[in-house]
Amino acid sequence: MTSKRTSTITPNRSNKPDYEKLAKQLNAIKTDIRARVGNEDAQYIKRVIVLQRVCEWTGRILLMLGFLQPILWAVGVLSLATAKILDNMEIGHNVMHGQYDWMNDKHINSKAYEWDIACDGASWNRVHNYEHHTYTNIIGKDRDFGYGLLRLSSDFRWRVKNLWQFVTYLLLSVFFQWGVAYHEMAAERVFFGKKKDNRKNTVTHAQLKKRFFSKGARQLVKDYVLFPLLAGPLFLWVFAGNALANLLRNLWTSTIIFCGHFTGDVETFKEEDCRNETQGQWYYRQALGSSNITGGNVFHVLTGHLSFQIEHHLFPDIPARRYREMAPNVKAVFEEHGMHYNTGSFVKQYSSVLKRILRYSLP
Repeated sequence: MTSKRTSTITPNRSNKPDYEKLAKQLNAIKTDIRARVGNEDAQYIKRVIVLQRVCEWTGRILLMLGFLQPILWAVGVLSLATAKILDNMEIGHNVMHGQYDWMNDKHINSKAYEWDIACDGASWNRVHNYEHHTYTNIIGKDRDFGYGLLRLSSDFRWRVKNLWQFVTYLLLSVFFQWGVAYHEMAAERVFFGKKKDNRKNTVTHAQLKKRFFSKGARQLVKDYVLFPLLAGPLFLWVFAGNALANLLRNLWTSTIIFCGHFTGDVETFKEEDCRNETQGQWYYRQALGSSNITGGNVFHVLTGHLSFQIEHHLFPDIPARRYREMAPNVKAVFEEHGMHYNTGSFVKQYSSVLKRILRYSLP
């Protein structure tokens, strides 16, 4: 059974492929790359972790030297923001996808890693790692499509609140780590509303609340109490620097994630049309529900290689640094099957995201 796509901003430009052949070709790409994964990848992630720690402590020291020269404080903010971005994107996101579990390192492990963000790692694994990557863009199954806040396709009934959803989007971007942290609780309607009948509890509401408040409190204390107090009379310099670093991290991560998931060309799917999918049909849905962003080496690292969102959705457990290597072959397969390989510059993709948000804010 083929997957029937629902309407999007742009007309469908993708043909239905030979699903069995598509699966064989993409599996071959995955098998080839997986055979190469090894020490080079282990050394890479270790170097990134060292770089992240150097950026973090450089930033925290420079924040306290801002009283000598404001430019030092500004550099400190950028260094700390870079550390937080690396921790969330290239390290945390990828490690928690199990991309480095083969190393058998007790610290670089999907079950043990906890990132520098308000969201509890276990919650993220349930909602993003499992639900989003299994049911990508299936309306009613993928809670990441619009995060329950934004109407991003005609699959959803228009409501008056959608008129100001661009403001909602801006606020979500500013407080993105808290939106991600609260996402599972909102979906389970822990604090308000009646839980939907098709939701299955895997964790009790009490556990969700405990983890949400404990992880959130830890982040607040670390950035806005502990480190500012350690700075003594420079409390406000450090407090403000931490706040700005968190803001820059939130804006960057939200923007990259939106560019990978909500450009005008991404397509949505109906739940009934995706039952009993073959692997080829699953690959097909992942491909059409994702967008790539072109850029240079530093850009790709700072995105956690989510600038290759198509490859990430196809192969989420392959070390992300390998996506650049896989992309040309994936694109060739798409072209052979007449499938649209959705890629473009940051400006092009982000403009498309904004247009989608604005388009669906209206009936």
